Amino acid sequence: MSKIGKKIIIIPESVVVNKNGGFLEISSKDGKNQLRLNILPHIEVKIDGNQMSFVPNEDSIQARSNWGTMRALTQNAIIGANEGFKKILEFNGVGFRAAVEGKNLILNIGFSHPVKFALPDGVSVIVDSKINNITISGIDKSLVGEVAAKIRAKKKTNPYRGTGIKYKNEVIKKKVGKKASGATGAA
Repeated sequence: MSKIGKKIIIIPESVVVNKNGGFLEISSKDGKNQLRLNILPHIEVKIDGNQMSFVPNEDSIQARSNWGTMRALTQNAIIGANEGFKKILEFNGVGFRAAVEGKNLILNIGFSHPVKFALPDGVSVIVDSKINNITISGIDKSLVGEVAAKIRAKKKTNPYRGTGIKYKNEVIKKKVGKKASGATGAA
């Protein structure tokens, strides 16, 4: 039995969920935010008013695996259509800058050339140069996380100097590096 799969999802009033064949269509009331999920095999989706539940069709390992996964994906889609998701990246370093030009994020992060990162549809990026933050937001949780991870991978934080790109609340343990030999030194 899946602990996550058994939980019932309460659909907020600002979200509309429709079952259309092998898909779940989740959208906000105003129609701006729309997501479409494939219903995983061996799972039956039941919508009763503002409650949604998931039931496996058979008793197999794959059905039990898909049960909790389908519930979690649906919950994330409902939250995304209602509120959205965001990740905040910080960049530190002398001369490090970021700017948005059209559908590209331009990063000056210590290389001899600026790094261009093409932004996919469904993701918006805001750069705050005063506090060196890049805010990535969107309605699809996996897409927001993937874009944030790809931007971070362009220049990971150096543990010796602390320069690079990191998540806002990420803790990077600073390494000491080489220490100068003491006064006694090697003879």
